[in-house]
Amino acid sequence: MKSAIHNANMMNGSLWNKILLFALPLAATGILQQLFNAADIAVVGRFTGDQGEAAVAAVGANSPIIGLIVNAFIGISLGSNVVIANAVGCGNTKTVKKAVHTSVLLALIIGVLISVLGQIFAKRIFLSQNVPADVIDMAILYFRVYMIGVPVILLYNFESSIFRAIGNTKIPLIALSISGVLNVLLNLFFVCVLHMTVNGVALATVISNLISSVILLTVLIKSDDMIQLKISDLKIDGPVLKNILRIGIPAGIQSAVFSFANIIVQSAINSLGKIVMAASSVAFNIEVFAYDVLNSFSQACTTFVGQNYGAGKIDRCKKAFGLCYLEGCIFTAAAIGIILLLGHDILAIFNKNPEVIEIGYYRLVMIFASYFFSFSYEVMSGYMRGFGMSLLPAVLTIIGICGVRIVWIYQVFPKYKTFQNIMTAYPISLSTTAILIFIALICSHPAKRILNKRKEGS
Repeated sequence: MKSAIHNANMMNGSLWNKILLFALPLAATGILQQLFNAADIAVVGRFTGDQGEAAVAAVGANSPIIGLIVNAFIGISLGSNVVIANAVGCGNTKTVKKAVHTSVLLALIIGVLISVLGQIFAKRIFLSQNVPADVIDMAILYFRVYMIGVPVILLYNFESSIFRAIGNTKIPLIALSISGVLNVLLNLFFVCVLHMTVNGVALATVISNLISSVILLTVLIKSDDMIQLKISDLKIDGPVLKNILRIGIPAGIQSAVFSFANIIVQSAINSLGKIVMAASSVAFNIEVFAYDVLNSFSQACTTFVGQNYGAGKIDRCKKAFGLCYLEGCIFTAAAIGIILLLGHDILAIFNKNPEVIEIGYYRLVMIFASYFFSFSYEVMSGYMRGFGMSLLPAVLTIIGICGVRIVWIYQVFPKYKTFQNIMTAYPISLSTTAILIFIALICSHPAKRILNKRKEGS
């Protein structure tokens, strides 16, 4: 039985409430995804006895590496989002259908390839990092199990990009809510009942992502909307793929280089011992909750601008940008305030070591102090991507964030080998990037450029 999917009308009516109805479920989805990893850390930190700190450090050592490998290709799903959103705005149902089928098949092909390569190079990857001897075996074990699930993890994210493109962020949230509850239950079962360690929580994450991706796949197949998926029609459409990659590859490269810079930062953190590794890992898994709120308004900006650009409503694109920025500032500030207020108690859930809690809270303060810059460049980049301008913000982000952090770790950190020194790289790199993106937005002025082209054409 087929069913219609109720989507937001982004091209008509009030914008402020529609942006919230789009962004808040998306933020909740991102937070729930992060809870997968947070649940892994909480369970291994509390229920693996004397191995707790080493297990937490092992999962934490995986975060930037998995981020590099997986997020690079998840970034390509942004190309699917923009292509489908533009086609929806133009009313081009044929292109929407081609993009849906191309996106799903592309996710599976890339996922299988990454999974195989991950198994082959797992040991070499972690030997290249400064992972302590009492952590490295568990880090490799977690990584190998996690890599098995990469195809379904990418599939879920590409499917989510399809739903976002038509303005529906509720269905991915429902799917992830179901699998999120399952993830926690499986974590406890594998670790507490079967006495597994990091391999148990990694397996729980894989199974949970499988469930969420199957749910979305089922909805796409049963839909009678323009995004209906037919297994028999699964094939790569050349022109659509080219357009997806034109927008998605710069975003993917940005994510990859961003994660590469974080691997270098993580390597410096690893050199300070497992207590600092555990503290940084726990704090990272908390601070990302606020980032998910921030990022949801950036993605809302991309999708709303993408659809209205496709429909030729340039003034509405500019209005969407302003509202995404204003509403995003309010909700991101609220998220930061709640986390800082409850920070010590939340950190204690993961690890009760007072030293871990204090170091972790210091990281939260340093990261959040620079979140205004992070939010600004994310929303401005989202605005530009909505117009199909993906390369410029990607290049500037690589220079501002990755360049600054890499130089800092190699040139400044060796002189003062402290955690405080490492954390200083974050506000410097984020503020540099925000300034670069702002200058680029003023100079490129995509809305004005498009309006001038249309006047010249008429």
